[in-house]
Amino acid sequence: MTIPLAHLFSIATGSSEPIYRQLVDQARRLIAGGQLAPGDAMPSVREVALALAVNPMTVSKAWGLLETEGVLTRRRGLGMTVAEAPPSGHSLAQRARLLRPTLERAAREARQLELDPDTVLALFTQIMKDTP
Repeated sequence: MTIPLAHLFSIATGSSEPIYRQLVDQARRLIAGGQLAPGDAMPSVREVALALAVNPMTVSKAWGLLETEGVLTRRRGLGMTVAEAPPSGHSLAQRARLLRPTLERAAREARQLELDPDTVLALFTQIMKDTP
């Protein structure tokens, strides 16, 4: 059984980052990481809104921003698709830059919990090994 594309997205309800920005960042990571390839259809606004229990206008705002940036294109009858040549590219440095905000948030939380860097790195390494 395949997982619907809408389930590739998730939101952190306690985050100070707006939901639309979380969706934009996740879409960029999925494209940069190759989970979504040029020409792939994006899940519809309705699908994502239902899967995440958010307002469809929030998802529409995220998809619209990605379209304006040239990451997504609108195709008549197909909806939104990943642009043929995403402007962000897929180099290691660019993919690492997309991960940096997430790691910065994790580092702040680790400091608040008074965890030392070795403990945090060991936990992160274990999570990387355990996560498909």
